[in-house]
Amino acid sequence: MTARLNPIVAHTALHQQMQQWRRDLHKHPETAYEEFRTCAVVEQKLQDWGLTVHSGLGGTGLVAVLPGKYPGDKHIGLRADMDALPMHESNTFAHASCHHGKMHGCGHDGHTTMLLGAAHYLAQNPEFAGTVYFIFQPAEEGGAGANRMVEDGLFTRFPIQEVYGMHNWPGIPAGQFAVHPGAVMAATDSFDIEITGKGGHAAMPDTVVDPVVVAGHLITAVQSIVARNLRPVDTGVVSITRMVGGSAYNVIPETVLLQGTIRSLAETARSLMKQRLQTLVTHTAEAFGAQATLSFTPGYPATINTPANAQHCYQVAMELVGEAQVTWNPPPSMGAEDFAYMLQQRPGAYIWIGNGDAQESRPLHNPYYDFNDAILPLGANYWVRLVQHLCV
Repeated sequence: MTARLNPIVAHTALHQQMQQWRRDLHKHPETAYEEFRTCAVVEQKLQDWGLTVHSGLGGTGLVAVLPGKYPGDKHIGLRADMDALPMHESNTFAHASCHHGKMHGCGHDGHTTMLLGAAHYLAQNPEFAGTVYFIFQPAEEGGAGANRMVEDGLFTRFPIQEVYGMHNWPGIPAGQFAVHPGAVMAATDSFDIEITGKGGHAAMPDTVVDPVVVAGHLITAVQSIVARNLRPVDTGVVSITRMVGGSAYNVIPETVLLQGTIRSLAETARSLMKQRLQTLVTHTAEAFGAQATLSFTPGYPATINTPANAQHCYQVAMELVGEAQVTWNPPPSMGAEDFAYMLQQRPGAYIWIGNGDAQESRPLHNPYYDFNDAILPLGANYWVRLVQHLCV
């Protein structure tokens, strides 16, 4: 993997430093809007390297500004997420989490480190024109930290014209990249369905309106939304993930609660799925003499790359590892990513860097996951080369 790397960030000393930074962050995970230590560590390094740092954006986020050696009107933002997950780590290595119930199970420790590595090199070698903004974001894991940074003035305080992100991807071999010209990640919305019937004795079903029966029919009916309402070329997922109801063997409950998510890549599909779910909830309950209410909690929008910006990323990745090691337009993921909020404000692209195949890397959000330190130089060098490619 390292044979084609530009030695500016592949040399052993910097790689060893980056591994130390990454493992320190992994050992001290902090969840959404609590990234105080992480932010302090990042800020101190950036200041030591001479960058101007603006902290407090989105609560615990920060932006570091680095002008190039040459004049230019290009202003690009590079983003890394910093937060960990509220989950227990099962690893036992020396850098395993020291905070019970918190874990860097998605590789944000590696994302932060790769961007730090790029900042370190570019601060010493600012051979580019224009200005780079290093964006270290809090609360990607469900906290919409990207949106908080946008609301806090990310694009009004800083004249960023384009914005770029990168995520490690288990299942893609180390040394490879994947770039999407359009949709990368899905929009997601959570929903709650409360079904109200008439409770009573399990031996007297003729005297009740059973919400459990309604729930059963509804669970089956919602599977038709994707199968029979979306166009076959569209993508969507409806998942009912939780059912709550009842308290005893011989009691038919008064209410049943269903919860789940809707995921989609296009706003038209997102709207249609919501409408169809509402229709099914209302009329399925009515058919059995019950009542039901549906409420949505909006999640992240779909992450959609700008084709021209994605092409830049593709070109840089090919220069680093060769055309055969870069996948163009792979299937998108139905997971969600709040970098979508930044891409709604500015053109840009979000790419995947391989963390290792199924034998090398556990899945994201797995209690045995760990970021692959071997790819740290490649990720940092991608950022450096992207700056050099764009800021000319």
